[in-house]
Parts: sequence; C-alpha cells; structure tokens
Amino acid sequence: MMRMIGREKEIKELEKLYSSNKAELVAVYGRRRVGKTYLVDEVLQDRITFRHAGLSPVEEEAKGLLEAQLNHFYNSLKLYGMEAEEKPGNWLDAFFLLEKLLQRIDGGTRQVVFLDELPWLDTPRSGFIQAFEGFWNTWGCHRKNLMVVICGSANSWMENELINNHGGLYGRVTHEIKLSPFTLSECEAYYKSKDVPFSRYDIVQSYMVFGGIPYYMEYMDAELSFAQNVDNVFFSEDAKLKLEYDRLFESVFKRPESTKTIVELLYTRNMGYTRKNIAEMLHVSDGGHLTKDLNALIASDFVARYVPFGFSKKEEHYKLTDSFCLFYLHFVRNQTEKNKRFWQQNTAQPQVIAWRGYAFENVCFAHIDQIKDALGIRDVISSESAWTKKADDEDGMQIDMLISRKDNVINMCEIKFYADDFAVSKEYYRTIQRRIEALLAMIPRKMSVYSTLITTYGLEKNEYSGAFVKVITFDDLFR
Repeated sequence: MMRMIGREKEIKELEKLYSSNKAELVAVYGRRRVGKTYLVDEVLQDRITFRHAGLSPVEEEAKGLLEAQLNHFYNSLKLYGMEAEEKPGNWLDAFFLLEKLLQRIDGGTRQVVFLDELPWLDTPRSGFIQAFEGFWNTWGCHRKNLMVVICGSANSWMENELINNHGGLYGRVTHEIKLSPFTLSECEAYYKSKDVPFSRYDIVQSYMVFGGIPYYMEYMDAELSFAQNVDNVFFSEDAKLKLEYDRLFESVFKRPESTKTIVELLYTRNMGYTRKNIAEMLHVSDGGHLTKDLNALIASDFVARYVPFGFSKKEEHYKLTDSFCLFYLHFVRNQTEKNKRFWQQNTAQPQVIAWRGYAFENVCFAHIDQIKDALGIRDVISSESAWTKKADDEDGMQIDMLISRKDNVINMCEIKFYADDFAVSKEYYRTIQRRIEALLAMIPRKMSVYSTLITTYGLEKNEYSGAFVKVITFDDLFR
C-alpha cells in the first residue's frame, strides 16, 4: 500500500476491524470529496470480496432510478462471479443474490463487502433500508468472517438511518469512522508529496479556498502559482470546479434547494443567525423541514451550531463554515463578466484582502487544537466563539475569537492575516485595551483576560507590542 497522507488513526482502525474474529458493520462517512472511498480502497484494496457504488441521483432521472440502481447492482454481482440469475425486482431479492454469491465463494477467510455511496441506493419508496436491515440481521451479523463497509457523503442519512437508527438496525453498526478534512500540517505534507512548491502563506490561502478537502487540492498544478491555480479551477473556460457548488447540494441533500437557500442566507453574516432569524428571513415555517435541513447541513460539516459568547442558550446561532461554499459565494457565483485571470489581477484588491481576514478566522477555528497546544492548554476544557458587543452608538465592538477556559481565563484572540510581522499602532493598542475593559465588565471577577494575537509571521517589537500577552503564528497552526 502506498503511503497515505494523514489518516493514521483511521488506517489502524480499519486494519484492526479487518483482523477481528467477528462480523463487522463499519460506517465510514464525512463531507463529500473528503477521501472516504480512497481510504477504504487504499487500506483494503486487494482484500475486497465485493464492491458496489450507488448511482448519483444527479446523473439519473428520478423516474426509473430504482430500476437503474437494481440493474447496476445486478451488474456488480455478475462482475464478481455471480452465476446466472434473474435480475432482482426489488432490494430483498438483490441482497438475497449477494448472500448466495458470498456463500458460494466463501473460502473461510475474511470477506469484505464495500458498499459505496449507500444513501444514493435508498431512493423513495424503494424499501432499501428494510432490505439491508434483513440482509444484516438475518444473515450478515451471524457470519464471523464478514466485514461490511458502508460509505456515504449524505451524513444526515448515515447518522439517522444507520448509526442512530431506532428500528431494526438499532445498535447494529459495530464501528463508525467520520473522516475530517486535512489539517494545515496534512495539507503541507500532501502538497510536498505532489511536488507542489507552495509556501505556508499559500497553503493557508489554499485552506481558505478548499478547506483541506483532498479532492479539490488534487487540482493544484505544480507548475503554476497559487493565484494561477485558483484561476484555473474557478475562472477559466473549462474550470474544473465551476459546477461543483450545485453538484454538492444535489448529491448530498434530500432537499437541495432549501438547504442551498439556508447556506446562502448564512453566508451574508459572519457570525450567522438564530433559527428564528432564519425562519423569518426565508419566510419558512419554523418546523420539521427546517429542523431536518439544518441538521443535514450540520451533519455534512457545512454549518456549525454554537452559542456566541455572552448570549443565552436560547440564542443559539447557525454559522456557515464550509470554506469552499464561502469562497464560491463570495467570488464565483455573482461574477457578471468572465475574467479568466480574475484572481491573479485582484489578489491585492480590497475585496480580496478583506476576504482573507474573514477566511483566516475560519482556518483558526478549524485548528482550535493547535491553538490550544500553543497556549499550553490542550487538556483544559474550553468553549470557543466570536463575540460581538451590540451598542446604540459607534462603540460597538467585535472580537474574532474568545477561548473561555475552565481554569478561569479567557483568551481574547485577535486574528490577523498579514504579509509580514504585525505592528501594533497607538490607536490599535487603545482598541485592545477598550476590548479588555469591556470583557472584564461582563465576566465574573475571578476570571482573567489574556490578549492573544494569532497571525502569520509574528509581532513586530515596538512600544505598543505589549498589548498582547501571547502570540501564535503559522508555525503553531501547522503543528
């Protein structure tokens, strides 16, 4: 097996499950394009007894989709050695044919069944989940040498129908692996493995655009600069990711248009909105459909649910966190004129500089563990959020990140994406002091506020650099 970037924990888990002496039903899920299929292929590659991948609902018409899925499954069975059988007319028959195939070729060693994009097989009124339940409960779970690996990008389906199933599959999944995007460190290792000579400055910008998703990073051409690569995949005539935004929603969500509408609303405000705000602004009922859409977006790692510092639990917010969606909505969707060199020509423009500031905040929130390590508080329980102080006058303020710790300290973090060492001016020093005073006025007296700078290269020493107690740089985020 070739050396994979990252995924050490997941590789060990799959190997351990393969070697276990009992039936295993393993769910591997995560955001679309994060590398689930690649992980299973690379770890189990020549040990897979039978594999099948569902047909994308984007590519197939809804009418006749069940028949197409069954025909495709039948062809997979034939490919793996099934003897002459009639085509199955339903999923019960299809899984019965799979049982017969596995029994016929069973040599006593481990048999691995890999069912990829399982949620796509569960078409409306198809009876798929009941048939799969019958396959596993009646037959599969009693075969000690059987390992069934199921994959899916529709995380809400994977969680609701399988992992948290309240019916016949309740508690049947023996192990779950949720695959996360790469960290900055893993992105750096990935680019090195592909001989892409990006600096850490460009790797962080890459994370702002692609969010550590390997599939997108694969399009980076080693002979082009980062700016040229962005133009190539988003703004050129044959841009590789031109249609990706719409395909993401069509392939992952049961209600693609309504989830897309929510995402596009959340995009308009960095700290997001409450559920009540969302219902009112979209003119939709604050009921079951909204709950399902929000939960699906959270499960698929597009949206985060959190309580901003200083707010009550009733004011829980939903915030768009998917880097790809944020970049697409900011720069690609509303381009009125085609400009094949848009990114190269605008890297120093105010709109791009402002975007980098917000996008770097998202990168930092995705690397809370690394930030806590740099602060020496990895094992300290904490909560993290941005903070906005509302005011009737011009004295309202916003803090990029607050780390509220159980050891009675709050790290007030200022996040600055800067091309050089960051210098604190007299005016900015006063701003920091005002923010500290505002925080101290609203927190318990036993707590302390430590001003913290998270930036690219460091802090320039001057008479005002004492504004920050701690400085965290790229090097810390890449650990």
